[in-house]
Amino acid sequence: MQYITEMNSYKSEKSSAVTMGKFDALHRGHQKLIDKICEYADEDTVSIVCAFDMGRQVLLTGEEKKKQLEEQVDYLIACPFTKELREIEAETFIREILINQFHAASVVVGKDFRFGHKKRGEVQMLADFSEKYGYQLDVIEKERYQGEIISSTGVREALAQGNVALANVLLGYSYQLSGEVRHGKKLGRSLGFPTMNLLPEEKKIIPRFGVYTCRICVDGIWYNGIGNVGVKPTVSEEKRPLVEVFAYGYEGDAYGKQVTAEFCEFLRPERKFVSLEELKCQVDADIENGKKYFRTYSAK
Repeated sequence: MQYITEMNSYKSEKSSAVTMGKFDALHRGHQKLIDKICEYADEDTVSIVCAFDMGRQVLLTGEEKKKQLEEQVDYLIACPFTKELREIEAETFIREILINQFHAASVVVGKDFRFGHKKRGEVQMLADFSEKYGYQLDVIEKERYQGEIISSTGVREALAQGNVALANVLLGYSYQLSGEVRHGKKLGRSLGFPTMNLLPEEKKIIPRFGVYTCRICVDGIWYNGIGNVGVKPTVSEEKRPLVEVFAYGYEGDAYGKQVTAEFCEFLRPERKFVSLEELKCQVDADIENGKKYFRTYSAK
């Protein structure tokens, strides 16, 4: 797969099957669109995901999108939603971008896709111009869970509530935060549970502050464990949220390494304790509750 960060850098002369949108989560609804363009891709037709970057807090970073789509599509175009793109007239968008640049033979969009100046372009316009410009249009029905449309907004709301189990169902994969392991006060080590402090990217959305069961990847190996998301109010004046994880069975030195925490289930909210002894008792309980979760999970 080729990862392109400027639309004008796309140079292929092959026909394409293209889908467009924000794709800020690559949730199960987004995956339906991607699966459809992959059906059309062959040696003469490339598959393109054109993801508009709206410049907001994100559920997936560009690198995470790249990793998820690496084996699926031919091109991922991470396109900044510039003033020029916002103000392009809808038919001009079809002619200049879909046809002249992407050579689109197939266009795949969701029912609510809008484009062009003041969002005047919509699905019916794409249908009306399909014969003139010679492309096939597929309009994909929304994916639903328990009767509700799956959306990035729904994922954001679930994470804000700490309901990572629901967020993972909507996404179709487990929500992750990654970061380089930073040196901290080594308090966890002194209390008997050496932890790793991760500083996620600033634009990346974090779940509700609290303690979670997690799967933790260090050096390509996954460990069960627990993680705290927040500012550690008992022992720190830190304002920027951190992810502090404890991986069961890991005994190496992770400082400076890139570590990923994959969230499984919410255990409890973050809170301030009156003493380190009270904190240690609670973390001991969290560790045991995490082990119980994974024993139950593995038995299913």
